[in-house]
Amino acid sequence: ALYPKATFRMSEELLENYTRQYIEAQRVPEVTFAWQGGEPTLMGLDFYRKALAYQEKYRRPGMRIHNNFQTNGTLLDEEWCRFFHENDFLIGLSLDGPQDLHDAYRLDKGGKPTFQRVMAAVRLMQQHQVEFNILACVNNLNARRPLDVYRFLRDVVGTKFIQFIPIVEPDPQSESRVSSRSVSGKDYGYFLSTIFDEWVRRDVGTVFVQIFDVALAAWSGSRPGLCIFDETCGTAMAMEHNGDVYSCDHYVD
Repeated sequence: ALYPKATFRMSEELLENYTRQYIEAQRVPEVTFAWQGGEPTLMGLDFYRKALAYQEKYRRPGMRIHNNFQTNGTLLDEEWCRFFHENDFLIGLSLDGPQDLHDAYRLDKGGKPTFQRVMAAVRLMQQHQVEFNILACVNNLNARRPLDVYRFLRDVVGTKFIQFIPIVEPDPQSESRVSSRSVSGKDYGYFLSTIFDEWVRRDVGTVFVQIFDVALAAWSGSRPGLCIFDETCGTAMAMEHNGDVYSCDHYVD
């Protein structure tokens, strides 16, 4: 609704301007570009080859540039994984737990399940030594099976870094004002507490769960590192395909 008739594809001119301005704005020797969508693989590899070329063009002497990439993994293949490895991309992969839980909501446009394609992406990234972590959305279903989710990600996928993102979607038609797949506060608390009890007994220092790290930072007086727990929100800016900038990606809609 915000962008009628938009293709939702960033132009090369905007890509170059963004890259130049973003690098110029930095006052530190490291710059991180975070690529998200929608699904960022839909832009195709040539777009990211151009992005790297512009990063090199405008990089200041001694400056290190990092690239993070958030994907559902369904389009990853050998070529993508070689590119990620060769250019030291850090990949965030969306995976919501074992097959029945992941496929409950993560269906493709044709209504088909995606779990097998995502797991194929996991194996490809492991084969190509691509660094990746897992972003798991917590909804009304998998919130009730916390250890199934956690142990699957830890033991089957083998990930060492996990982010848990609660699904809370507005639904004006619902009496509770949130969608049916949204996680309740009670269930989200049960989910995190149950996982924490297992993590603190056996996985401290070997598995890193973002919200536990954030809680520890806040408790110890350090900046939490996650905007919603910071003293002031609005520093996790997002840029849309046409150059619009928002103080948070959740404000775009």
